[in-house]
Amino acid sequence: MIGLKPGTVKLSHYTTLWQKRYRAEARRLIRYTAGAGYQLEHIGSTAIHGLDAKPIIDLAMMIPSLHHLSRWIKRLEDAGYNYKGEYGLPGRHFFTRGTPVTHHLHLVAKGSEHWMNWIVFRDFLRTHPEEAEKYNALKQALAKKYSHNRDAYTQAKTPLVTQILAKALKRQKKH
Repeated sequence: MIGLKPGTVKLSHYTTLWQKRYRAEARRLIRYTAGAGYQLEHIGSTAIHGLDAKPIIDLAMMIPSLHHLSRWIKRLEDAGYNYKGEYGLPGRHFFTRGTPVTHHLHLVAKGSEHWMNWIVFRDFLRTHPEEAEKYNALKQALAKKYSHNRDAYTQAKTPLVTQILAKALKRQKKH
């Protein structure tokens, strides 16, 4: 099952259903964005095998530029997404879908630092189970503490996310 009420935090154990839901949504989006030239990735904890996560599928969409942002907003609204603006993250345009919310879509332009960080973080946790377990343990503790305050949950895990991302970026530069 996927979906979560806004503002709440409830983690679910990893399931391969999340990857299937991502692929189904990627195929569904093609109907609304065909020929538009973008890259789509499954990000967030639902994209990392074995990690507990809020049961919301996170999609990152990279478009060539934000020059025609209004067209992209229209396409995604036609696909059932609700546009939320940058939602506290400059350069990222945020959309939600579903009631309760089942999908988050993060739209950025090519060259976005956000895009690189999301992919590097995801790939690092996929290949470093000890770091993924540390992250998972923190998320479980914070989900209990902040079950009705998603902003506090996100803020409390930010220092560890920043630390893991720094390791991941440092490792990437070496290779």
